[in-house]
Amino acid sequence: MTRQSRYHNSIPLQERRPFLNRIDSPRDLKSLSVEELYQLAEEIREEIICTVAQNGGHLAPNLGAVELTLALHYVFDAPQDVIIWDVGHQAYAHKLITGRRERFNTIRQHGGLSGFPKRSESPYDAFGVGHASTSISAALGFATGKSMRGDKNKVVAVIGDGSMTGGLAFEGLNQGGYLERDLIVVLNDNEMSIAPNVGALSSFLSRKMTSRLAVRIRKEVEALINSIPGIGSNILQLVKRGEDSLISFFTPGMLFEALKYEYIGPIKGHRLDRLIEAFTNAKNIEGPVLVHALTTKGKGYKPAECDPSRFHGLGKFEVSSGEPLEKKGLPSYTKIFGQTLVKLAAEDDRVVAITAAMPEGTGLSQFAALYPDRFFDVGICEQHAVTFAAGLALEGFRPVAAIYSTFLQRAYDQVVHDICLQNLPVTFVMDRGGLVGEDGPTHHGVFDLSYLRHVPNMVLMAPADENELQRMLKTALEHDGPIALRYPRGTAEGVAMDDEIETLPIGKGKLICEGDDLAILAVGNRVIPAAEAAKSLEKEGIRAAVANCRFIKPLDRDLIIQLASRTKQLITVEENALQGGFGSAVLELLAEEGLTNVRVVRLGIRDQFVEHGSQQIQRSSCGIDTPSIIEAARVMVTGEGSEQAASS
Repeated sequence: MTRQSRYHNSIPLQERRPFLNRIDSPRDLKSLSVEELYQLAEEIREEIICTVAQNGGHLAPNLGAVELTLALHYVFDAPQDVIIWDVGHQAYAHKLITGRRERFNTIRQHGGLSGFPKRSESPYDAFGVGHASTSISAALGFATGKSMRGDKNKVVAVIGDGSMTGGLAFEGLNQGGYLERDLIVVLNDNEMSIAPNVGALSSFLSRKMTSRLAVRIRKEVEALINSIPGIGSNILQLVKRGEDSLISFFTPGMLFEALKYEYIGPIKGHRLDRLIEAFTNAKNIEGPVLVHALTTKGKGYKPAECDPSRFHGLGKFEVSSGEPLEKKGLPSYTKIFGQTLVKLAAEDDRVVAITAAMPEGTGLSQFAALYPDRFFDVGICEQHAVTFAAGLALEGFRPVAAIYSTFLQRAYDQVVHDICLQNLPVTFVMDRGGLVGEDGPTHHGVFDLSYLRHVPNMVLMAPADENELQRMLKTALEHDGPIALRYPRGTAEGVAMDDEIETLPIGKGKLICEGDDLAILAVGNRVIPAAEAAKSLEKEGIRAAVANCRFIKPLDRDLIIQLASRTKQLITVEENALQGGFGSAVLELLAEEGLTNVRVVRLGIRDQFVEHGSQQIQRSSCGIDTPSIIEAARVMVTGEGSEQAASS
């Protein structure tokens, strides 16, 4: 930053942000000069940096979109003009200038502002987002609806070049060109999604082509024309009038114009005067328009500019250095997965790894470095990733598709039709299975046990700890059919790891605590809290058996039936939606076996979307932490306690 002293809280708030403090709505921007807007941009960056340093969040993408945001709100009249932010990783500046400045310090905190645009939070958040590539389709729906109602207000979709790699974006572009509605697409091109972009489309959008090639061609043409004696300068003036057409022909303009969009760009995305001019021109054009802006991810904060992948989304950090504040301790489940896959790949050259634009986030960076020929980053294309894995499997490989649970939802049909129907040996590794914390409901992975359990041929499992994770991964790679495992966000449990990884018998759980008063059946990261609950209950004279069921499909029928027949009282615990999840599977099993005299209480995520906050708060509010398990067991055995704990 240019004025480091602004980071110090000893400076009064009014002095730190004299322009930002005057902005209560986008209307207040319109009285500022361009120079004042630049000062405002600096204040916004400082506010974002200091807040994310305290709360964690998405830093680099937001820093790169500050001028873009100011120019959009300077030219357009939101919320009458609709502005839709793809994913929402770049919407912090938008929140700051749309009446949420005083609450910005609560972003991503329990009860505070969401880290993403959210319709219930502000009328300026026209569309709720969190997953990539949705903005153009939604914006086209808005634009079409306005046209049908005779509404002349504008609709703008702001999409990053990373999100443009998703097929949904091009489906929206395609229909937008066909319908010829008044739709403005702003392509925020920083050559990054979370990791550097990949693929032929990314190369086509690259600024290396859009700027350097165009400039070189222009200079060569100018030099040639100027060399013509007598008339060169006059001809050059005529040629310059067609300069935009020349640049457009040699840049992505040719692609977007083929889709029937008026192409404006490429524009320097941190030049407010250029952006304001471009958006004003786009506002006055009828029909679909695409404005191509070149920005720098992490702009204005050197650590983020130098390492935008690490500063895309992060926890608390020291502003002066960019170093994380959280103490290094146990490795994450993600890291354990990545290390285990590298080890298993060394033993089997059929193992290949696939990620959808998240090599670092899914723990595959080491694999990519060691086995580049067996690593595939397909971009933000989960559907393609799954069907691509199907083709690899049919060629004799063992594909591992490492995808966040919430994002695998986008490829549900491909999992069913292209993998399970053909019974192919593809391993799905679902990171962030369960509640994820501050990213909130768009990123929770609380539906995977439900949406995968009922698909024929699928095997579904969840490890209780990191040693079980490595065992399950090896089990998966040796299984001749579709298989999925999910693990949570966060640090592992610190258990001892086997040097020689053993496989697990599919469909078999493990009894880890004996007891006759009731049985607690747990899966995944709820096993250890269940065991802790059993220890506390024993002090009260309640003896609870605890089973680490391991497999959601197939269930360990013998273990569950034996415990149900003996105790007549079961509690199931899962970090997943109750509807169709592990507890539902247990109820189905009991019904099939005619065990109608067994009382069952299911603990899990009820029929709701869980708001953002810490994982600890979320697990407590959902009734799946250790105290909640204790309370449910106490009520079951003694009949005393809360009604909620007793409900099934």
